[in-house]
Amino acid sequence: MSLPGFTKSLAMTVVSEIGDKTFFTAAILAMRHPRRLVLSGCLLALIVMTILSVAVGWAAPNLISRKWTHHITTLLFFGFGLWSLWDGFREEGDAEELDEVEKKLDADWKGDSNAPKDITKCRLIDDDSKKERRPLVTKFLSPIFLKAFSITFFGEWGDKSQLATIGLAADENPFAVVLGGILGQALCTTAAVIGGRSLASQISEKIVALSGGILFIIFGLQSFLSNVD
Repeated sequence: MSLPGFTKSLAMTVVSEIGDKTFFTAAILAMRHPRRLVLSGCLLALIVMTILSVAVGWAAPNLISRKWTHHITTLLFFGFGLWSLWDGFREEGDAEELDEVEKKLDADWKGDSNAPKDITKCRLIDDDSKKERRPLVTKFLSPIFLKAFSITFFGEWGDKSQLATIGLAADENPFAVVLGGILGQALCTTAAVIGGRSLASQISEKIVALSGGILFIIFGLQSFLSNVD
């Protein structure tokens, strides 16, 4: 296993995911739903996304020359670094993204709460009566689990952390990138679920963005100065 690929993937994932929309989503969902379902749903979505991204990055050198994938990866690191620094310097409030995610989820819950009370009461009674008989697999395929999975998966699709993972996998050992990415996702998601809103509200999006930008720039410089095998 390539240690540089593992450490790069781990560090990149942590600085990209802390303070990200999916981080706040996991924190807010965990306040209102069973933590184990939220954690398993969010984490599974992030693991699947990481594996898919690494698979794309691993296949890229087979479609494009190794030299070109290396140069593209270098440009991605510099581009995401400048993007993150720009976001950090123009960031005015530390809780803007948290409030945005919370309002969106609140709107969804209000929509669900507008259902007739009789129907809602019947659903609750029916759910309670079936809870004891429900198999373990069915519990983890509950609406809460599926909601956490879908929101996280589609929230990460096209995100800069996904694109950076693709670029990193094209230039480093894919297995190491997968392990580093999954460990980073597990750390961030677990912290979000356990810490909840109290932790999320204390995170400075400005500092996170600036730290991520500096890290991406460092990776870009390292990639620029390294030789293509």
